[in-house]
Amino acid sequence: MRALVQRVHHASVSIAGSRIEEIGPGLLILICAMQGDTEAEADQLASKITRLRIFKDAAGKMNLALKDIGGSALIVSQFTLAADTSRGNRPGFSAAAPPDVGSHLYEYFSKAMSAQGTPVANGKFGADMDVTLTNAGPVTIWLDTAH
Repeated sequence: MRALVQRVHHASVSIAGSRIEEIGPGLLILICAMQGDTEAEADQLASKITRLRIFKDAAGKMNLALKDIGGSALIVSQFTLAADTSRGNRPGFSAAAPPDVGSHLYEYFSKAMSAQGTPVANGKFGADMDVTLTNAGPVTIWLDTAH
């Protein structure tokens, strides 16, 4: 699985102009299931993200994890993280998991994050969404559970 994790002051997701979810301080997680991914990769990624020490402590150092700050996660499916741009100018997305697998792993990942004590808000799998965020730092980290 691939994830782009952004530390945020605030993030929200809207569909057709209506806000469906929002969070305060925490993480915006853009997530993509890849060909061959299983629940094991989702568990591994959820564990890693919840333990990432990317929030500032009292000394201003990135030393705190999501649970340490009482933060939330807004999880948004984004198959375009599977983009292959190695040839030509039009990205290919054949490395992404099929929609049924992607949907299952997206939901599973959200439950895995929640099971680790993280308050979770979600976008809608496969929907055309508008995501708004205020990136804190900015801090943006790419994670990949490549097999």
